[in-house]
Order: sequence, then C-alpha cells, then structure tokens
Amino acid sequence: MQRKAYVSGTAALLAALLAGCSGSTGGDTTTDNSNPGNPGTATAAAEPGKYRTLPEACRSVGHSTLDRLLPGARQITDPEQRDKAYEGEATLTYDTDRKVGCRWKVESAEATDHLFVDFERVVSYDNSVSDDDQAEQLFAAKEKAADLPEPSASASATSSASASPSDSASASASASPSDSASGSASGSASDPASGDASSGSAQADLQPRVLTDLGDEGFIDDQLGGSASTAEQRTVTVVFRTSNVLVTIEYAEQPAAAGTAPDSKEMQDRARNLAARLADSLSD
Repeated sequence: MQRKAYVSGTAALLAALLAGCSGSTGGDTTTDNSNPGNPGTATAAAEPGKYRTLPEACRSVGHSTLDRLLPGARQITDPEQRDKAYEGEATLTYDTDRKVGCRWKVESAEATDHLFVDFERVVSYDNSVSDDDQAEQLFAAKEKAADLPEPSASASATSSASASPSDSASASASASPSDSASGSASGSASDPASGDASSGSAQADLQPRVLTDLGDEGFIDDQLGGSASTAEQRTVTVVFRTSNVLVTIEYAEQPAAAGTAPDSKEMQDRARNLAARLADSLSD
C-alpha cells in the first residue's frame, strides 16, 4: 500500500511539472507570433478614387453641342423625331455607378453622323493599389491598343503616308486635310502654291497623338475607312482620364456622296471640344 501511494505522488509531481512547462511554452509562442506592438504588420489601404458616381450619359451632351456634332438633327422637321434624336440611346449596363454610355445617330442629305460617349468609374479591389493607379493602368492599355505613331517635330517626317490617318485614307489628294483647308468639299487637288512643307505640318498636327491639356492624361485617334470610290467614314476617338474615371468619345461621319471624306480638323475640333466640356463637368 505504501509503494502504491509513493508511485501516485511521483506521478502527480511529474504531471504538475509538465503542465507548468507546457503553459510557459504556449504563452511564449502566442506572444512571439502576435507581435501586437510591431508596426510592420499593419498595412494602410490605398486611397479611394475621387469619384463615387457617374453622370447620366445621355444627358451629358447638351442640344447645342449635339447640333454641332450631328448637324442633321436640326433638319428633322418632326418635333417628336427630333426630340428622340437628341435623347440618344443608353447602352446596356448593370451598374450605373460603374459604367454608363449613350449613342446618337442622325442621318441627313449630306452625311450620317454617329456619336458615342462612355464613362467608366474604376475601382481597385487590391488594397495596395489605389483606384487612380488602377485607372491609370487601364488608360495605358487603351493608349497602347490605339498604337499611336511616334510624334515628329520635322515636316519631312510627317510626309510619310503611314504616319497620318488623313494620308492613309486614299492615295489621291481628295482625302488630305490640306484640301479641306483650301475650301474644297469634294476633295479636289491641293494648290501647289501652298507648299509641301505647310501641308506636312498640317498633317502632323492632325495625326493620332497624346493630348496633354485634357484631364490627367488623354489621347486622340483618327481613322479613315473605305475607298476613293465610296463615301469614306472618318472616326475620331478621344480617350481621357480624370482621377478614377475614364471617358471615351467616338465621333464618326460618313458623307452621302461617294468619293468624299469628312474633314479631319473639323471633326477633331468638335470631338476635343466635347471632351473638354465633359472634363470640366467632372471637375465641378
């Protein structure tokens, strides 16, 4: 009986010692892993973007601006049809706080004009990347996809047919912006007295390029499709970013008469003026 009691007491002593060691080790482990006072374990979330909502796309362009971009709208005699032309058609979207757009199309005796305006609010789901940085990455991808030509400061470099969208439209002089500057709507040959240097300079000013005076960053593209035997459709695209919002404008015109091309400078000016208005409205 005495031996039995001795063994039980020894076992109890060993159990107590083991429990103490185990509790000490567990406490040390918890303290080391949690590091409550270590500032390196806390990561600050990236800044959210400036914009939380988007404008109503079909109301973002006023009637006076639409009259300049879509001249045929003023020629519509039926008041109901004219109002419908001004209203535009909203693009399908599932979240109006993230992406909205609107399309307009007006036909006239002179030409058919199309306008598309798209707003996209960019939200980053990565805490280490801000909304603005995410929007900047998306803008860079759009600019890369546009494949803008390298800017050139010399008139000789701008004489290349592949450098200017107005030149690539047709081998004939009917598609060049310098013809429009001479006042010919049908695309007659340019006046030799105007000089090749001035023509090359004008073409350089109208080529697809980065826009440094629009939003945080922007660019303009200008493409002409079709052939000399048909009416050539010109499409001018302006894309710009303001904080975490990307805005895309596509403005296209196709003349009714075959063998003619829309004026590049005129269309670019209209598209850029609209872009400037939208950028200002976002800043308000």
